[in-house]
Amino acid sequence: MTYQSKITEAGQTIGTEPNWNGIEPESVARMRLQNRFRTGLDIARYTARIMREDMAAYDRDPANYTQSLGCWHGFIGQQKMISIKKHFGTTKGRYLYLSGWMVAALRSEFGPLPDQSMHEKTSVPALVEELYTFLRQADAREMGMLFRDLDKARESGDEVEAKRLEHAIDNHETHVVPIVADIDAGFGNAEATYLLARKFIEAGACCIQIENQVSDEKQCGHQDGKVTVPHEDFIAKIRAVRYAFMELGVDEGLIVARTDSLGAGLTKQIAFTREPGDIGDRYNSYLDCEEIAVGDVGHGEVLITRDGKLMRPKRLPSNLYQFRSGTGEDRCVLDCIHALENGADLLWIETEKPHIGQIGGMVSRIREVIPNAKLVYNNSPSFNWTLNFRQQVFDAWEAEGRDTSAYDRARLMSVDYDGTDLGKEADERIRTFQKDAAREAGIFHHLITLPTYHTAALSTDNLAKEYFGEAGMLGYVKGVQRQEIRQGIACVKHQNMAGSDIGDDHKEYFAGEAALKAGGTHNTMNQFAA
Repeated sequence: MTYQSKITEAGQTIGTEPNWNGIEPESVARMRLQNRFRTGLDIARYTARIMREDMAAYDRDPANYTQSLGCWHGFIGQQKMISIKKHFGTTKGRYLYLSGWMVAALRSEFGPLPDQSMHEKTSVPALVEELYTFLRQADAREMGMLFRDLDKARESGDEVEAKRLEHAIDNHETHVVPIVADIDAGFGNAEATYLLARKFIEAGACCIQIENQVSDEKQCGHQDGKVTVPHEDFIAKIRAVRYAFMELGVDEGLIVARTDSLGAGLTKQIAFTREPGDIGDRYNSYLDCEEIAVGDVGHGEVLITRDGKLMRPKRLPSNLYQFRSGTGEDRCVLDCIHALENGADLLWIETEKPHIGQIGGMVSRIREVIPNAKLVYNNSPSFNWTLNFRQQVFDAWEAEGRDTSAYDRARLMSVDYDGTDLGKEADERIRTFQKDAAREAGIFHHLITLPTYHTAALSTDNLAKEYFGEAGMLGYVKGVQRQEIRQGIACVKHQNMAGSDIGDDHKEYFAGEAALKAGGTHNTMNQFAA
C-alpha cells in the first residue's frame, strides 16, 4: 500500500468511531509504516522468502553470493545495517549472523564462557529478538526523518520535493534482514532442540544452524576434543527444527546442517545398524578397530562385526570411540549428503584453514549426489588469514618452480614481507577469497563469526591508548567524534539514534501543542546539524 492509501485506510477506521477525537489518520499511517513487522513470525516469514530468493539467484550465478557479520548486541547489528544502506544503497544479499560463541563469551549471566554450550540457551533467542528490535527501530528512525522532511517540504510549498519524499516513503527498504542463528548442537535431545527452535522462530529467526556434535560435550569448531553423533541422532534434530518451522507457519524456514567431522576424531556412540551398508553401518565403518579372535575378548570390552570379522573399536578411558586417522573428509561428505537428503537446506563444513581447493574438493563430491548443494562458510577469525595465505602462495610458487629463496616459510607472518610480491599476492587472494570460493567451492553465504568482538576490543584499545595518554580529550575527538562527523556515522547524533525524535513525534501525536519535546533549540545535538 502507498503512503496515501495508508492514510485513507486509517481515516476510514477513525471515521467509524465518533469519540476518537484528536486521532489523526496521517499520524496513524506513519506509526504503522514505522512498525512494518508486528511479530517475530512476520519477520521470520519475510526473511525466509528473501533467503530462498537469494539461494535461487546464486544457483543461476555464483556471483550472487551473500554475506554477514556476527553481532553480539542489537546496537551492533543496527549500526551494521545502517552503514550498509549508507554505503551501498541496499541491504540486498547482506544478513546478520548470531554466534553462539559470542553469546557465551559476552551475554551469559555466568560471565565470559568458552563455546561449549554452557550459557543459558534462552539467551540466544533473546538476542534474536533484541537484534530485530534494534533493526525495526532503525526503520522507525529513518521513516521518521522522511516524515519530518515531508512536513518541511509541505510547509515551504515545494510540491515536487513533497512528491519525491512520498515516493521515497512508498519505496523504503527495511533494515530487517535474515539472521542465521546458531543453535549449537541443540542443547539437549531432539525435544529440547524443538522447544528451543520454537523460541528462535518466534523471535524472528528464519534460518537455524545446527551442528552434529554431542550436546553435552560440544566444543567450539576450532577447538580440540570435538565429538560427533551418529547420523540418525543428528537427523532427528534436523526434523525437530523443521517441525518447529512448520508448526509456526514458517514453511520456507531454512536449516543449515553443520558438520564438524573434519576436525572431530571421536564419537560417543556406536551407531545402530539394521543391515550392511546402511547409514549406521557406514558411520561405524570409520571407527578405528582391530580384528581379534573370539578367545582374545577381554572383560568388559565392546565389540562389533565387520564383513564377518570380529572387531574391537578403539575405546578411550573417557568412554569415547576413535575414528581412523585420515577419514575426516570422507565423513564430512557423508554427513553433508545425508543431511541434505533428510531436510537440511544448506551445509556448513567447519575447516581448519580457509583453502578453496580443500573446500571445493569436498563440495564436488557432495554435488555428485546433490547437484545444487550449497555452503554457508565461516570466514573465521580463528584462522590466521595472513599466515595461511602467504603459506599457500609460497607453496604454490615452489610447486611452479619459482625462486622462493628470499622468503622464510617459518616466519611469513613478519611485517618484513608486507610489501613483497608474495605478500601482495597473498593479500589479493584474501581480497577475492569470497568471490572465488563462491564460484569454485559452492559457498552461497560467507560470514565472519566474531568480527565485532574483535573490532570492539581494537577500537577500545586505540581509544584507551590516546585518551589516557598525552592526547587526552583530543584522543576521543580526533579518533572518534571527528571521524563520525566526517564519515557520516549516524550515531554521532546519539539522542536521535536512541529514539529521541521518534518520541517527540509521538508526544505531538498524543498531546498536540501541549507536547513537551526534547528536540528543541537548546538540544546540543543541533551542533551536529552541519
